[in-house]
Amino acid sequence: MKMYDGKYILLGLIVFIVLATFPVWFNHGKAAAPPDPKLDTPVISKMINKQCVLPKEEMITGHMKLLNDWRTEVVRDGKRMYLAADGKTYEMSLQNECMKCHSNKSQFCDQCHNYAGLQKGADPYCWNCHIAPKEPESTEQGAKGESASSPASRFSLLAAFGKENK
Repeated sequence: MKMYDGKYILLGLIVFIVLATFPVWFNHGKAAAPPDPKLDTPVISKMINKQCVLPKEEMITGHMKLLNDWRTEVVRDGKRMYLAADGKTYEMSLQNECMKCHSNKSQFCDQCHNYAGLQKGADPYCWNCHIAPKEPESTEQGAKGESASSPASRFSLLAAFGKENK
């Protein structure tokens, strides 16, 4: 059996294989550096005992489960205080408890979420209801000249929320 245009077919297959496998062999042996979240906020710097709600290892792997559980307990059950394993009580609030210490969202939250593969622009749904903490002027909000609490910004958030829920 004779193969017509065999050299073109083989050339096409080789080009296809090279292009399809390019990401694998181009990045072979290169891994992204793990994130180094910044914990040098003013509140954390003043703390004598730098302890979070849960131990560091549990917070790294289970912070979204904790936040989801808190949301359910606050919204559905009306429970507002969390009793930690060390006996300390915390207010179950992303903005009033978590972001009080971890106020550097771009250097703390975003750095790990980007490393974990959360796509740019696909923020966790925390910010659908909560107002993201103020960032330095170099961020997108500062460039727009609006703060998260300005009436125009709140209106745009409400409008976007309304569009999502239709």
